[in-house]
Amino acid sequence: MTSFEFLDIAPNADVQESEFKRLLGYPSDHALEGRALELAAWAREWYRQHGTPWIYARRARTVAMHEGKIRIDGIELSPGKLYERMVQAEAESAMLVAVSAGARCEEYARKLWEEGKPDEYFFLEIYGSAVVEHLVASASFRLCEWADGHDAAVLPHYSPGYPEWAIRDQPALWQLISGKAGKTFPERLEVLETGMLRPKKSLLAVFGITHRTDITPRLTELIPCESCSLPACRYRRTAQKYSLPRIERVPRGEFEQDALPKDGASLQQPAPYTLSLRALRLWSRERLKLNFLADRSVEASFRYDGTTCSNLGRPLAFDYRIRLGTPAEGYPILEATCSPSAGDTGYTHMCEYIKGGRKLMESIANEKPLAGQSLENVFAWKRPYNPAACYCSLESRDHKWGMVFEVLHFALAGQAGGVLSERNGE
Repeated sequence: MTSFEFLDIAPNADVQESEFKRLLGYPSDHALEGRALELAAWAREWYRQHGTPWIYARRARTVAMHEGKIRIDGIELSPGKLYERMVQAEAESAMLVAVSAGARCEEYARKLWEEGKPDEYFFLEIYGSAVVEHLVASASFRLCEWADGHDAAVLPHYSPGYPEWAIRDQPALWQLISGKAGKTFPERLEVLETGMLRPKKSLLAVFGITHRTDITPRLTELIPCESCSLPACRYRRTAQKYSLPRIERVPRGEFEQDALPKDGASLQQPAPYTLSLRALRLWSRERLKLNFLADRSVEASFRYDGTTCSNLGRPLAFDYRIRLGTPAEGYPILEATCSPSAGDTGYTHMCEYIKGGRKLMESIANEKPLAGQSLENVFAWKRPYNPAACYCSLESRDHKWGMVFEVLHFALAGQAGGVLSERNGE
């Protein structure tokens, strides 16, 4: 096959509405309205004006496969699933691809969080993820176009961090991709020791190339069209049948009682929250559940929906369970646990879990900040600011604990009473 290479520093990044809604967690037939419609339009327009997407792809010079490993241009990778697919399709070549939504999207989303604008943060984060998926589809189109002219077929892309491909191969893959044209990229892309990409709204991938176009239609999982959402593609060989898993989930929850006890006023008011009042109101309404016991002690649970820190961000969910003493005692923190939500396996894709899962999960289970102290002490707790959506570092875990305690304090102090009344039609 002939060589092939391109760098597109201004690709179309106009995400389909259906894909944006899917990643936001809405059904395909749901019509956005009100605040959600406003935020979706704002995120799209902000990215249109300020986004810096780019795509790079090149054909590998040499590909050799042996005993579950693939050697591309002299560098060995261990992508089990990709190896199986390429062997099945008798692939003899590969395309190396990098896409990125750019650093500005991530930087501005972080700024929105710091300014206490969680809604805007969430919608822009999700739009950035949608852009990456759109760029992958666009790259696939360009590769299909090239392959069609060479009597070849393109296999579905695969990336480190996907099932049966350890994320530790990410630096090696980036070395392969960037070795020839690293200095020409419009923005710096960095692979951290954990395999995380920076900017995180980026993806590295390998597309297998085969001349056996006669057998790929019989191997249904080797037809990229079935998971490609690119509209009106003249190279489409079959209809889209399914979508990639959505990246983030919209949190849902409710209070288990219609009103808060009056004696919550014993807590400090106003309090020096690090979170904005807007975030406190939203999360106390949608993520927090409270149960008031007969002795006036409190059981609380908080659902956290986040993402892994690399490969577009796989969704994960953790449950926080806290038991507090009575108001007269100053709401001491008697019990505090954090664990993955029932049935959720997103945490298994975190970088640190992949490196040493048992150790990480033991750390999460054993960390009980402010145990035995009053809930009020959350404001004296000097913890680092680290709003990463994953649980890989102690700093990010402490940040989440502080967030949970502040939301709980806000609810018990009675500041959320107006929200509760509105929610229950009062």
